[in-house]
Amino acid sequence: MPEDDIFKQFKEHSVAEFFKKNRQMLGFSGKVRSMTIIVHEIVTNSLDACEEAGILPEIFVQVEELDREKEHYRLTIKDNGPGIPKTHLGKALGQMLAGTKFHRYLQQRGQQGIGAAACTMFSYLTTGQPTKAVSVYKGKKVTASISIDFKQNKPIVDIIEEVDAVEGEVGLTFISEFKDVRYERSNYGVYEYLRRTALANPHCAITLIEPDNKSTSFPRSVAVNPAKPMEIKPHPLGIGTHDLLEFARHNRESRRLSSFLQETFSRVSAGKVEELRALLPTVDLNKSPQDLTWEEAESLVKAFSQVKWIAPAMDSLVPIGKEQVEVSFRNIFNPEVLVVTERSPKVYRGGIPFMVEVGIAYGGGVAGAGKKGEVMRFANRVPLLFDSGGCAITETIKTMDWKRYDVKNFEEEPIAVLVNLVSVHVPYTSAGKQAVSLEEDVMDEIKFAIMEASRGVQKYLSGKRKAHEIATKKKVVSRYIQQLSGDLASLTGEKKAEIEKALTKIIEEKYAREDMEVEETEEKDPEPGAVPGNGKPEEEGEE
Repeated sequence: MPEDDIFKQFKEHSVAEFFKKNRQMLGFSGKVRSMTIIVHEIVTNSLDACEEAGILPEIFVQVEELDREKEHYRLTIKDNGPGIPKTHLGKALGQMLAGTKFHRYLQQRGQQGIGAAACTMFSYLTTGQPTKAVSVYKGKKVTASISIDFKQNKPIVDIIEEVDAVEGEVGLTFISEFKDVRYERSNYGVYEYLRRTALANPHCAITLIEPDNKSTSFPRSVAVNPAKPMEIKPHPLGIGTHDLLEFARHNRESRRLSSFLQETFSRVSAGKVEELRALLPTVDLNKSPQDLTWEEAESLVKAFSQVKWIAPAMDSLVPIGKEQVEVSFRNIFNPEVLVVTERSPKVYRGGIPFMVEVGIAYGGGVAGAGKKGEVMRFANRVPLLFDSGGCAITETIKTMDWKRYDVKNFEEEPIAVLVNLVSVHVPYTSAGKQAVSLEEDVMDEIKFAIMEASRGVQKYLSGKRKAHEIATKKKVVSRYIQQLSGDLASLTGEKKAEIEKALTKIIEEKYAREDMEVEETEEKDPEPGAVPGNGKPEEEGEE
């Protein structure tokens, strides 16, 4: 075939067309999974919107089965958030990579501006029907149908109605029909996803109505929103050459490269600029940022690695919180023992802040619920139900030597482990956002957090085992009191009752002392999460 004939097939494609053809990359790869992913995308957007507006979230989810044979469902999700203005409604729900998240260094559940539009796309692909949205924003209620122009990645919006909102009307309602999906109560279904969302977001009230009209409420257990995360500037150690050039060429405020570095990146002070100037005598830091060349940018990035930087600001990270995790676990599981630990913030890839928190529940309601070796993965409070095999959290838990913490067989014990990774940029393995990539620094922190919490479980189980051993010994010895009392009475002529009373007192005092010794030993043990003077957990590097 002649070369010019080959290039007759050369075409441009939009990101919407790409994901239309590769919808599995967004998580739409199984019927139950697809249903859960739809709920996941819309609910996470609702939570982010409510929290950013300072509103305690209330979310309503209804799944209606329209045709069982055709696996046809209607999904309604309503929140009490601030709503979306008419001018942004189409882009928010019908345009890929449009939104408030992708370009910001801010801890949020969503990161890419794809999720809601992906749900609109999936609805249109499987039913041919547009998505209906009802938004109440600043006193105006807008009802619209939304679909996607795949060729241009543009929303197609038809405004059905625009009226003044009735008093009490708030938020956004998402109504859409889907086929090639299935609702079921399983470890990967909508019910489990919302249960775990409630666990990690105790400030949120969730109501679910299932296809059989069964209603389940997950009431809020904390009446205060978590602190708002702070938006931060990128850190020099997390920047590549191309990133630096992009920042420089789009800069319009700074006249000199030196001031551009201070205003664009965190932790760059006038003193650090002078250090960079000394390392780079051939780079003019007084020149305009727009005149920065690739070679100069490359030299700057290399120099960044030679300067000692203060770590990124950590007030950008907002975990679930120790008390909130405890309240949630007790509400849902009421375990026999519960240990929660929260690690101090760290950075990965040189400049991206993150932190890890872990909760371990054992026995009690965990056993009652039939849970064995359950791993609950979260990223920025969002449950990760799928793709567990390639996830940093799962892989780290697999490497744990649970026997050293008195957990003989993790997969058969009544134990539930919650791991929440918090970051301004979670390193997901795909656009589906269901697994955390195997970043070494992240995996190390996950491991240390689990080890800290596991020590608390070990302390409890060890104390319980010792108490059982003492009680068993006491019971065995007590069996011989009457026989021994009778024999001693015959030999000494003393009254049997008095001898029996004296022997009982001796046994009670002996085992009371052993009980006290066990308690004292436990009190001397460091609390779960305690860190020795070197700033690292005790077992670091031992496994």
